[in-house]
Amino acid sequence: MTERFAVVIPALNAETSVGAVVRGCFAQLPDVVVVDDGSIDATSAMAADAGAIVLRHPRRRGKGGAMKSGFEWALTRGFDGVIGVDADGQHLPSEIPKLLRCRAESGADMVIGGRSHLFAQMLPRRRRANRFSTWAIAMLSGTAVTDSQCGFRLYSARLLRSCPLRAEGFDMDSEVIVRGGRAGFKVAMTPIEMGFVDGITTSHYRAVRDTLRIAATVLRVRFFG
Repeated sequence: MTERFAVVIPALNAETSVGAVVRGCFAQLPDVVVVDDGSIDATSAMAADAGAIVLRHPRRRGKGGAMKSGFEWALTRGFDGVIGVDADGQHLPSEIPKLLRCRAESGADMVIGGRSHLFAQMLPRRRRANRFSTWAIAMLSGTAVTDSQCGFRLYSARLLRSCPLRAEGFDMDSEVIVRGGRAGFKVAMTPIEMGFVDGITTSHYRAVRDTLRIAATVLRVRFFG
């Protein structure tokens, strides 16, 4: 039986890009959900016009909070898993089959789109940060991840039901790797191409604050559960 995956797109003030992302996802899979994380622009309207199911947070919770709303929506409707795609166009919906193929071939409960072959195109400070955080998270999670920060990834329903996630921000991407890896779930990587690599102008990532939050979350999960 073919597995059913829903695409979940966390979105914040993404009115100029979310419509095209939704339409690209529909070219790959029939179920697309946009979680509008408290936008003050027309993100919800543009996503709905493109055909997506729209869930809206009245106030911003963070990327992790948006993804968790999407996870809950998919799990309560019997999907076999979720594919996360950013709303700014950085992740190419045309790459979704690579995640699905890796899942089918490896049986992994999490498949992360790998960008390590593109790190040379990043600004030096981002490249160094990605490499260091990936090394630390791989060590603490007991996995062989080569890119821990890419949000273009596949999650199985089995993993999502088994790993309670507390993080609300960007640190959720790291928390789920550590929780999943420590619980014995298989985590796999597959190389992907990107719409653009750095995403400086479109990202809501706050370098110092979010990096410290990721570090605190990963250490808490690893040593205190």
